Amino acid sequence: MRLALFDLDNTLLSGDSDFEWSQFLIEQGVLDRELFEAKNLKFYEQYKAGVLDIHEFLDFQLKPLSRHARKVLDAWHEEFMRIKVRPMMGASARALVAKHLAAQDVCLIITATNSFVTAPIAREFGVPHLIGTDPEQVNGEFTGNVAGIPSFREGKVTRLENWMAERGWDWSSFSATTFYSDSLNDLPLLSRVKHPVAVDPDATLREHAQRHGWEIISLR
Repeated sequence: MRLALFDLDNTLLSGDSDFEWSQFLIEQGVLDRELFEAKNLKFYEQYKAGVLDIHEFLDFQLKPLSRHARKVLDAWHEEFMRIKVRPMMGASARALVAKHLAAQDVCLIITATNSFVTAPIAREFGVPHLIGTDPEQVNGEFTGNVAGIPSFREGKVTRLENWMAERGWDWSSFSATTFYSDSLNDLPLLSRVKHPVAVDPDATLREHAQRHGWEIISLR
């Protein structure tokens, strides 16, 4: 049994779904441009620099979900998929996922972006398993808070190991483990798998990958 793990933003996607979701809400007039656009960009730059305070960001990212009914959010998300997401889903990324699915690998997208935004994207790629940061829900509606451990940096390792344990697996259950990511933020999980792959990596990850002999690929 082999495990194939995929980061989503700037890895399978040629862009960042978290950032683009906020931009989409701004463009739709749901969020005030003057208040939110600069803050959205600031958090994105902090993420790329590896200095993001995940809890501060999640407060910013999840609070808008609590202000609208789930059925309204779902309708917006359908439009978001059409306008923003599908254009970021390139042929090379689709082919990479299809290769692992055809090999009957256990395929999982593991992302810091919240699962409301990312679950439909995982389905679009045909990936059956997703670990994302989970927004808290009460009676199917979002509270604006996070549930459990954010799927970010070391939290990805914790969430993945919990996911394995729920299925009676651990690292030794797999003959091969591969993780594809673009980001220095994923170094904790990249360092745990047998086959780390840097995908269109940021400068820090590229230097680390070259120094350790990791595979480097491009999906663009």
